[in-house]
Amino acid sequence: MIKNLSLYTVTVFIWGSTWLGIKFQLGEVDPLASVIYRFCLASILLFAWCCLRGLNMRFTVRDHLFIALQGACLFAVNYWLFYMAEVHLTSGIVAVMFSTIVFWNILNGRIFLKTPLRANVIGGAILGIVGICLVFYPELSTFSLVDNGFRGFVLSMAATLLASFGNILSSRNQRRGLPVVQTNAYGMAYGTLLMLVAALIAGKPFTFDPSAPYLISLLYLSLFGSVIAFGCYLTLVGNIGADRASYVTLLFPIIALIISTLFEGYRWTLPAVAGVVIIIAGNALSLAKIDLLAERSRLPINTDRHPQERV
Repeated sequence: MIKNLSLYTVTVFIWGSTWLGIKFQLGEVDPLASVIYRFCLASILLFAWCCLRGLNMRFTVRDHLFIALQGACLFAVNYWLFYMAEVHLTSGIVAVMFSTIVFWNILNGRIFLKTPLRANVIGGAILGIVGICLVFYPELSTFSLVDNGFRGFVLSMAATLLASFGNILSSRNQRRGLPVVQTNAYGMAYGTLLMLVAALIAGKPFTFDPSAPYLISLLYLSLFGSVIAFGCYLTLVGNIGADRASYVTLLFPIIALIISTLFEGYRWTLPAVAGVVIIIAGNALSLAKIDLLAERSRLPINTDRHPQERV
């Protein structure tokens, strides 16, 4: 329990802070190139760690196929689609779209992994979505599907679905005994190669910004945002399931807003505060060690009829 709570907390706080780091990545370097640099460096760091620890790096061809699929869904195509979505939508709208991953993980876990449907997890997910919508209510109130809004919506949902597939693939790989660290090392390498091919086909320029803000943010996103956070999150997926682990996607926007309050002058509104309270309540319900459906089935059933119904 303490280990899972630690993994949960680390993931939320790191990913909540990466939004500020990404801000320093935008500017001279094409976003797709920055993502390639990030995961390439993260993969190198992971391979170096595996070599220093003497970890087993030999897997079957079938294992590599599923690792590559995980890398494509979780470390490559979904990021590319999210970046393209943010061309048409604000980051708040994209965050709301991405939060629906909690439902996709519940559904995909049921379809592909036969994960039982837990009423408390579904209820917590519903509360979480309501809360995140309240937090980003100002942006949602101006959202429209006309023109480029629909395109951004489709891109965001496609990216979220791919990220969910990546979660399910990670859970599947861990069930087959594939270790998280080595899997992430290869997965990020495969994802980087795929994005590199996409960037070359799209004719993206591979410029580089040698300034301190860019270099520091790149190192932070690679080491903390990718190596450590993804390691913690995917370990959590293996421990408690993709459905409950995905609730971090509802919590780290809150950390991002707190950081934005300190450094960017974000002003809290009553709906935002109410949304945070609802998200926390949903989180507690989702992570509770209960299954409401199972508990209901254990309740004694009174087979006696009402006295007035007796003959």
